[in-house]
Amino acid sequence: MFIRFCTALLIFWVTYSLANVEKVIFLGPESIAIPTGHPNLDDLSLDRISPVQSSLRTQLAAEFPHENSPKGRVSWFLLEGLEPGRRYETRVCWAATQPTQFWILPYTLKEVFETPSLISSLAEYSESRQSSEAAFEEPRPAIQYPEGSSKGPDPNPPNSILLLQVFSAADYFTTNQTLMKHVPPVDVDIILDPYALNIFPKSLLPTAVYITILAVLGWFVSDIIWKWLASAVEEPQAGQSANPQIAKRGIEEEKKRR
Repeated sequence: MFIRFCTALLIFWVTYSLANVEKVIFLGPESIAIPTGHPNLDDLSLDRISPVQSSLRTQLAAEFPHENSPKGRVSWFLLEGLEPGRRYETRVCWAATQPTQFWILPYTLKEVFETPSLISSLAEYSESRQSSEAAFEEPRPAIQYPEGSSKGPDPNPPNSILLLQVFSAADYFTTNQTLMKHVPPVDVDIILDPYALNIFPKSLLPTAVYITILAVLGWFVSDIIWKWLASAVEEPQAGQSANPQIAKRGIEEEKKRR
């Protein structure tokens, strides 16, 4: 049993050591009506993450920090379908074999469009995404509207939306000059995790239940083991205390016979 426990602990430690996580916690903003006319959010060509599709596996471009970009390469994502006032956690997970530093910054639409540096960064990233899609000839899927309607729903239903800015900075040194000049993209998983009752990440609830069950079982098992050890210690002591009395009686009987 002890060997199995040590093996499981070692596997968990190795698995944990091969992965890194960076996260940010925020509250869902108030819902707003997004206009359907162009230009709109669809024209930004951003990858979308929502509670329905809460995980995105992708590659993020990275670079070494420099004067113009002290946090490395920037990427933008769209978080949609949020619940206003609800606590969320967004995690970026990547392999430890790709040493990288990440910064995750959520912004409301108002914050982005009222800050020149943010709107400029978003526009540059959007243009690079659009040129990349055009180069690979990957047309964007057309928006599906209800039958008999040539336009989208009017008014547009409100939606709680955030823009996610992610910085990726290479964090390694090697004698390989190619890797120092050309940083490879980083394989990442971006996960949107809502909180249960705004207290605990929903994805960790099964783990919490599992740990609770183990703790309860451990309490009862430890009580049984303690009682067994206590009885095992008491038996030899009882035998030792009985032996002097028997010897004393034997000596007294021997004296009487004499």
